[in-house]
Amino acid sequence: MKLSKNYSHLTLNQQVIEQRYKLSYNTLMKIGKHTLDNKLIVAPMAGVTDRPFRQMCRDLGAGMAVSEMVGSTSLLRGSAKTLRRANHDGETTPRSVQIVGFDPKMMGEAAKINEDMGAEIIDINMGCPAKKVCNMLSGSALLRDEDLVARILKATVNAVSIPVTLKIRTGWCPTSRNGPTIAKIAEDNGIKALAVHGRTRSCFFKGDAEYETIATIKNSVNIPIIANGDINTPEKAKEVLEQTGADAVMIGRAAQGRPWIFREINHYIQTGEYLPEPKLDEIESILTQHLENLYKFYDEYIGVRMARKHVSWYSKGQRNGGKFRDYFNRIESAAEQQTAIKDFFGELKHGSIANFS
Repeated sequence: MKLSKNYSHLTLNQQVIEQRYKLSYNTLMKIGKHTLDNKLIVAPMAGVTDRPFRQMCRDLGAGMAVSEMVGSTSLLRGSAKTLRRANHDGETTPRSVQIVGFDPKMMGEAAKINEDMGAEIIDINMGCPAKKVCNMLSGSALLRDEDLVARILKATVNAVSIPVTLKIRTGWCPTSRNGPTIAKIAEDNGIKALAVHGRTRSCFFKGDAEYETIATIKNSVNIPIIANGDINTPEKAKEVLEQTGADAVMIGRAAQGRPWIFREINHYIQTGEYLPEPKLDEIESILTQHLENLYKFYDEYIGVRMARKHVSWYSKGQRNGGKFRDYFNRIESAAEQQTAIKDFFGELKHGSIANFS
């Protein structure tokens, strides 16, 4: 499908808006000294945005990818799991690490450790709605304590020489959307960019994200604003950028099992055309390489288990996908997983029936 490139069907005012939008999209966002390749950012997702996933998304068109959140307490303890999350070996720059916690001093120390380990941007999580995080007075629970927000931001910014960014929700609940106030606090305390999910904490992921508050935030501060929430198609990405005036969009769940969404969005916004769906051969190649990177990054035992959820996402909606997932989730070795992937895609491409039992 193509969109009109000459905009002759639009009114003069609409044509001016469209041209201004195209110029805006080509104005690249900066975080400190780092200029992003485009306006598309991979959202931090616990248990998902490890180094293999981040790098794959970058290779497929994302301008930046943020790590899954690293707890300040566990980082200071030096647990192997947490240190692995902070591993950036071979990762494309800029390397952004998200930290979470409630103690200003510990957050500053955690930021410094990450900087010493190769992080180029520190992102602070004040948006996670999970009960286990909020019950520790972290994540989006912090939105109820604006004074503590300021102290955490100041301590973290002062602890490192690299840019610090912040991710929030629009507020704690629909009657307390204090996102604009938090944004001003962030700007006043040296935060270099702010990502906003278009729901409150009490909404979790229910209902639709709203972007009016994000637009209000964009108009109230002078730091870059990143819009997040329900951005799952090229059209939606363009719509949200236009509606909010945001400097970038952040994409999370829509990239699970579909990491090529970033190149699709880039192409659509730049050309007004939709890229063809990737062919099965390419999807198989992307998935196979993803799994190999998981095995290398973790080890075979953990990598095999991490692979299961990714394969579930890749195979969703494919013929015989449910039966294949049930079979795949019982496999215990990397070699058998790769064989199963080959057999599954062979079935899809050639119409044969593999014996997944």
